[in-house]
Order: sequence, then structure tokens, then C-alpha cells
Amino acid sequence: MDRQAKIAKVKKNPDGDITDVMLENGNVYSINEAVMMAKDGLIAGVNVGQAKNGREYLRSTPNETSTDNLDQLPTF
Repeated sequence: MDRQAKIAKVKKNPDGDITDVMLENGNVYSINEAVMMAKDGLIAGVNVGQAKNGREYLRSTPNETSTDNLDQLPTF
């Protein structure tokens, strides 16, 4: 398997929810596609969480720094 891709940038809706992600290679995926990719182990540094309403979402894998949290990444 190739090296896992990392999320470089995110796109947010007016509510501040992440709707799309851009990987280091410039490819853009909807959040739903990115969730499926993360489940398949294709994206590094994230895991899949589940909201109370059952919707799945991406979250940063917990570590010692907040600078790589998805909400802290640059937007596109």
C-alpha cells in the first residue's frame, strides 16, 4: 500500500462545518468520500467519529499539539 495521504486544507460551510478536504497532492474530496477513505486507511492523522445523530465525521487523531487539528488547517 502507498504512503497514506495527509489532509492539507479544508473547506467549510457558513456554519463552520468541514464539507471538503484537500490532500497534500491537491486532490479534493467531499467529507463523505474522505470518511470512507479514512476507514480504508488511506488518510493519515485522522479517525472516524460518530455524532449523536449517527452522522460520521473526521477528527484528528489525538496528539500533543492542536496545530494539526482539522479545524486549524488552512481553508481553500
